[in-house]
Amino acid sequence: MSDYYVTLDRIIENHELEIVFTPKNVKEIKITTSEVNRPGIVLTGYTDYFDPLRIQILGWTEFGFLLNMSDGERQMALSYWLEQHPAAAVVTRGLDIPDYFVDACEEYNVPLLKTKQETSAFLASLIAFLNRELAPRITRHGVFVEVYGEGILIVGESGAGKSETAIELIKRGHRLIADDAVEIRKVSDNTLEGSSPSNIRHFIEVRGIGIINARRIFGMGAVKPKEKIDMVIQFEAWDATKAYDRLGIDNEYVRILDVKVPIICVPITPGRNLAVIVETAAMNNRQKKMGYNGAKELMHSLGMDDMELTEKELEIWNNS
Repeated sequence: MSDYYVTLDRIIENHELEIVFTPKNVKEIKITTSEVNRPGIVLTGYTDYFDPLRIQILGWTEFGFLLNMSDGERQMALSYWLEQHPAAAVVTRGLDIPDYFVDACEEYNVPLLKTKQETSAFLASLIAFLNRELAPRITRHGVFVEVYGEGILIVGESGAGKSETAIELIKRGHRLIADDAVEIRKVSDNTLEGSSPSNIRHFIEVRGIGIINARRIFGMGAVKPKEKIDMVIQFEAWDATKAYDRLGIDNEYVRILDVKVPIICVPITPGRNLAVIVETAAMNNRQKKMGYNGAKELMHSLGMDDMELTEKELEIWNNS
């Protein structure tokens, strides 16, 4: 069960469902789990593991099963199911809903909806929607941009130049997703999705200028509502005592909502073109995901296996 909920009216609107019956305003009906269910065996009376919080999906199989019953058997089967008070029922494929089915839902106060979509397609679409809406989430301070198809989360202290870098990236043809506050959702076990809170969407704060609307200034092509987080780039002030990675053989990772995301640290010094660095990091990360690592190719061309480099040798290389 999720700590969040989505109201039934949003599901209806998003999937263009038809309301056949509802016991109360659909805005008051809360769905709290992304799991869905097809009644199946519950119609035979086995209800031990039935979860009433799940939306119930019925297609040809369920209605065919009911049609082959006598009136008494059908009434009993519907009672087994509906007396568990499921969150809602959706009939797929635009099937005609018999009066006895509508009457049963009204008797047990179970919302009844209808869609023209095929069962499997609707199931997939509904689960994806619920997974996103009910996903665990946190909000992080930073800037989130799409660069060459990669979702790049830029973090760092205030004044590090994150927003200015985002504007330069937008001018170079990339897209802004969020500035200042990035809402991160765990939409699957290994996938994070970033978006902007609705009240600050498309706005960027630039010191010395103020608040600007990126969509209004740069056009619709400069913004995007959400994107998968592929990489984190941390901006930090240059520290002469710190050894920064100059090889990039192995990825470093940060855990966000228990999902590993590649991270690199970019030291900031006057004259560095941060937008170009972010572009290069995005392309390099994309290549690594496709199986190519430039540092490893260099080591191989020099006749050195990267595993042969000791920690001392790596330290010497990075400090040289």
